[in-house]
Parts: sequence; C-alpha cells; structure tokens
Amino acid sequence: MIIYVKYMVSLRCKMVVKQELHKLGLVYVNVDLGTIEILEDITDLQREQLRKNLKAFGLVLLDDKRQIIIERIKAVIIEMIHYSDELPKENYSDYISEKLGYDYTYLAIIFSEVKGITIQQFIILNKIERVKELLLYDELNLTEISYMLHYSSVAHLSNQFKKVTGLTPSYYKELKEKRHSNLEDL
Repeated sequence: MIIYVKYMVSLRCKMVVKQELHKLGLVYVNVDLGTIEILEDITDLQREQLRKNLKAFGLVLLDDKRQIIIERIKAVIIEMIHYSDELPKENYSDYISEKLGYDYTYLAIIFSEVKGITIQQFIILNKIERVKELLLYDELNLTEISYMLHYSSVAHLSNQFKKVTGLTPSYYKELKEKRHSNLEDL
C-alpha cells in the first residue's frame, strides 16, 4: 500500500515519518520523499491517527489524485536536483514522465493548473536553490556548478540566478561571506 505525503521534502521529514510509523506499529517497506510504502493495508483509524501525528510536524496525508500527482512531480524534481550526484542526461520532461509513468503533457497541465507555475519554472527555482547551497559550501566554482547542473554556460546560470534572486551569484556569495564574518566579530 502506498500513502502520499505533502511537504515531505527532506531527510529530516523522512526520519519523522519513520518515527511516527514506528509509534503506530506500522511496518513500512520504504519511506521516500512524498511516499510511504506499507506492507499491509491500514485501518481508517490508523490512517486518521497517522494523519494527526504527521500534521503536528507540518506534513499532510493526501487523498486527492491531482494533489498526489503534484507531490510526486515535486518529489522527483527535488530528488533529482538536491539529492542526486548527477542530473539525468535525458530531457527533464522525459525523465519525469518515465519516473511517474504518465505522459508529460498531462503532468504539465495538472501541475500548472494546481501550482500556478510550470514544471520548468519549478525546476529552475530548485536549481537556483541548489546553486545557493553550492555557493555557500564553497567547494565548487561557478563553472563547475554550471556544468554539474547542466547549464549551457556560466553566463546562462548567472542570468537565471539574477532573474530569480535579483543578485548575481558572486554578489550573493559575497553577502553571505560578509554576514559570516560579521557573526564571527560578535
């Protein structure tokens, strides 16, 4: 049995879900971003208790098919950009379609109707968040980050970064470094 969970986007969320399943005595096969795979069907009472327990942590059990699809799309994108060592070589649309087993056009229409942005815009927002993380870690330069996230050039990455954040990547990094040094001075 698969249960879908909204707002489950980090490793910490996965730990919380596992902990709550354990408290309820529910045996799970897999807990992944946005999904819980349980060995056997759960009762309505167990489902309601799980819903209540997860809500305390800001997580929501999903019942609506469209919402479930949206959360699955988001989970695939977040996993792809934030937790994979390498982005897929194929088009993102083909990758997402293959992972979810739906036609991409169908997924794109539902996503846009429900979220008010396109899947491509959601991917860009997540890529920029990833760029921010990588800039803060200071392990890779902009050229390496550009290559890692499949940008056609550093200029393309920089333009997209500025369009989303209002800052250039180098200025963003400079601001973070200034804040860090100011904290050290305290």
